[in-house]
Amino acid sequence: MAGKKSGADRFSTATRLRLFGEQTAARVYRSQNRRQARRSRLTGRAALLALVLCSLIVALAYPMRQYVSQRAEIADLQREREAHRAKVEQLRDEKARWEDDRYAEQRIRERLHYVRPGETGYTMIDPDAAEPSRTDRTAATRPWYTNLLEGVDRADQAAGPRPVRPATE
Repeated sequence: MAGKKSGADRFSTATRLRLFGEQTAARVYRSQNRRQARRSRLTGRAALLALVLCSLIVALAYPMRQYVSQRAEIADLQREREAHRAKVEQLRDEKARWEDDRYAEQRIRERLHYVRPGETGYTMIDPDAAEPSRTDRTAATRPWYTNLLEGVDRADQAAGPRPVRPATE
């Protein structure tokens, strides 16, 4: 009967539930261990990868910015050099023209109104080009003290009339 009791005990509901609970608990525990093991490995690798990438970005950000700015500066300097070369070439051409006596004489006669001996020089005055009157002169052509006094007058006009206070005795 001892065998029957153990056999009956083996098929009792309480025993089955206890066995089922233990098996389920063992499965859950194993799956949690696997998930935790996977999660911890993946998280550690991801964190290390992120740390390495961030450190590379931080380490390379300043040199890359310097590189880009220096390349832009080099390009600006090359454009400036080409402009200077063109200006030098233009000045060389002008110098070569001035070495020609006929060109130099023509320019001197035109600019300085020189005439050769025996020639009569004429200067035509444009009747429409009259000298500007004193009121038409701009601030750059007037004396400095006139500009100063005019500025003071304008400042007084902008402030408007001030009320007159009666004198107290």
